[in-house]
Amino acid sequence: MIREPHNENRPMKIAMLARNPNLYSHKRLKEAAETRGHELDILNTTRCTVNIASHRPTLSYNGQQLATYDAVIPRIGASITNYGLAVLRQFEMGGTWPLNESVAIGRSRDKLRSMQILAKHGLGLPLTAYANDPKAAEEIIKAVNGPPVVIKLLEGTQGIGVVLAETMSSAKSVIEAFRGANVNILVQEFIKEAGGTDIRALVVGGKVVAAMKRTGAADDFRSNLHRGGSAEVIKITPEERSTAVRAAKHMGLNVCGVDMLRSNHGPVIMEVNSSPGLEGIEAATGKDVAGQIVEFIESHAKAGATKTKGRG
Repeated sequence: MIREPHNENRPMKIAMLARNPNLYSHKRLKEAAETRGHELDILNTTRCTVNIASHRPTLSYNGQQLATYDAVIPRIGASITNYGLAVLRQFEMGGTWPLNESVAIGRSRDKLRSMQILAKHGLGLPLTAYANDPKAAEEIIKAVNGPPVVIKLLEGTQGIGVVLAETMSSAKSVIEAFRGANVNILVQEFIKEAGGTDIRALVVGGKVVAAMKRTGAADDFRSNLHRGGSAEVIKITPEERSTAVRAAKHMGLNVCGVDMLRSNHGPVIMEVNSSPGLEGIEAATGKDVAGQIVEFIESHAKAGATKTKGRG
């Protein structure tokens, strides 16, 4: 069945891929969609079954073939990234418009690939090194002007798998331990002047719609709200705004949270999050971010308009 481009005044049928319907972000997006007259179904990603057949890409949910949707909002947990992306690709191949495309989410979940893409386009980044050989630990540490250095798991989120090593011996020990366990890591310079704070700029459709400053707990250099940090509204500089917008563009994300530090040489990007939480930023800024995301879906959802159509 060929669907017509969405008319902003016509009610939409939207799917959200999310395992926990009770999370603030998911409840807010559902509320915002329903307030504007749309139907939004929250589908547990792990209960979706991909049915692969020539010329007939379909999806089942709890054993029943899924109905047709105008748009899909992917809120795929980091622990099921690969499976979630397979499900999202199936939606894309069936012609459903995704808020963020599978290829772009895949880029954002790979910290090394993200850094390589952002560096290619000249965006500000902390000095970053990556190596496979644990014997090269000292060389990596010196390459980022350390110690101290920040050591990150490539697959970590919300501050999990991030370690600050303050001496050469401790940094070498952590790197060797991670590599000994066959875990991939990045090593980055520690931006001391940031003072345990960072900036989260939330981008929707190429515009920063809200920004907050996050400050870490007294005994923690990480500023993630999930780790006990606090947040407040902040006025970002034109350079910070431009950095966030360019990061979203080059990652290919319609909606994302861009996390930056204020360094002595301008804003540096720590991470681009393709499923940003809404609770902290809506509370800090008082802005209806969920509503702005739904408005963007209304004006852009179009059958078959996925750039990659599920391809790599």
